[in-house]
Amino acid sequence: SQEVSFRGGHNASPGTDAVGPLVDKQKPNFAPTGLLAREANTVAGTAITLKYHEPAEARKPPSSSPWRLFIFKGADMLETIELSTQSCWLLGRAHEVADILLAHPSCSQQHAAIQFRYILKKVENEYGVQQRKGRVKPYIIDLESSNGTFLNGERLEGGRYVEIKDKDLLKFGGSEREYIVMLPPPD
Repeated sequence: SQEVSFRGGHNASPGTDAVGPLVDKQKPNFAPTGLLAREANTVAGTAITLKYHEPAEARKPPSSSPWRLFIFKGADMLETIELSTQSCWLLGRAHEVADILLAHPSCSQQHAAIQFRYILKKVENEYGVQQRKGRVKPYIIDLESSNGTFLNGERLEGGRYVEIKDKDLLKFGGSEREYIVMLPPPD
């Protein structure tokens, strides 16, 4: 009858209808998507859409830890870059957006980023009281590149931050160039 089809079957329990369980409505999503997101990520005057944006914990490293990037090709040192001058360094072939140009054809337009991040951790003092201490540390993130980013010979998983330590060796794609991240020796 019409009444049964309107109210559901005789055996319908609360939270279901005659066909099956009720489905919650999808909540509205007001985050930028599609064309708006692409437009917001586009570099002015170019058709390049940025693949990477700095996280909320991004910080410029303190002058007390002057990280440097030494670029080698074989035994020849090509360049030294003072990493402590900014919080993020984009590496890639796209000269319009890359802070550090990777010239090898196996490297992606936007290949990887070196990001300094302020990381908090809980530390217990000698009295057993927990305190929060923070430090700015360098990280590398592969931006889903085609031919990979390598840290000390190990290929990194794309889209994940990996902490960089003093004297770590980075390689990008099939390039022979080696990038060594170092702190100066203590005085």
